[in-house]
Amino acid sequence: MNAPLAEFIGTALLVLLGDGVVANVVLSKSKAQNAGWMVVATGWGLAVTLSVYCVGWASGGHLNPAVTIALAVLGRFEASQVPVYIAAQMGGAIVGAVLVWLAYLPHWRETSDPAAKRGVFCTAPAVRQTGANLLTEVIGTFVLVLGILAILSSKNLKVEHGFDTGLGPVLVGLLVLSIGVSLGGPTGYAINPARDLGPRIAHALLPIAGKGHSDWAYAWVPVLGPIVGGTLGALVYRALWPVGP
Repeated sequence: MNAPLAEFIGTALLVLLGDGVVANVVLSKSKAQNAGWMVVATGWGLAVTLSVYCVGWASGGHLNPAVTIALAVLGRFEASQVPVYIAAQMGGAIVGAVLVWLAYLPHWRETSDPAAKRGVFCTAPAVRQTGANLLTEVIGTFVLVLGILAILSSKNLKVEHGFDTGLGPVLVGLLVLSIGVSLGGPTGYAINPARDLGPRIAHALLPIAGKGHSDWAYAWVPVLGPIVGGTLGALVYRALWPVGP
């Protein structure tokens, strides 16, 4: 498996399980309908863990353009490969969203609320204030990238014992769970441009009865916010933890 294919497969799996847990909670007549925010946040955390375990060995398991760009800013990833990774992540995100649509095929017609259907695929703010929404995404992704870099540092995980690959995905999944529980309420914590934009494209293209619009006016927020937040997280990490990987 080459690295771009790994990013494609990993991001598809991430979105399949992540958007899948949202569908499970919000779509009518699902057995988990109304299970609540903790189920959604836990589902996303586990989705990250499993996806990174599956493809991390082949590509590093970025699965997120904000992470890819942040690593390139730090000089830990080849800049020429950034567009290739992002294209693979976007393609995987679209495919993952289509698989969620197929998995819950009977439930779209049973669900009357267009916002709930759109919410399976992409994020939306609880209170629509663009500046505040953008800031929330910046903060959330700042924590994500800073946390990933700190968690996977050799000062925390002993590389010679294999803990960086053995425990890393679990700890990153717990980090995503923590962000969801603590910072996810205002915007639904996209913290990943591909995770939001790819499924939003799928929502626009798929034949979903009564789906409403895809909220393109908001779509730039969960793209720009994570890129800015991830880059800031990387720069702060380099400033505060200048020694070691």
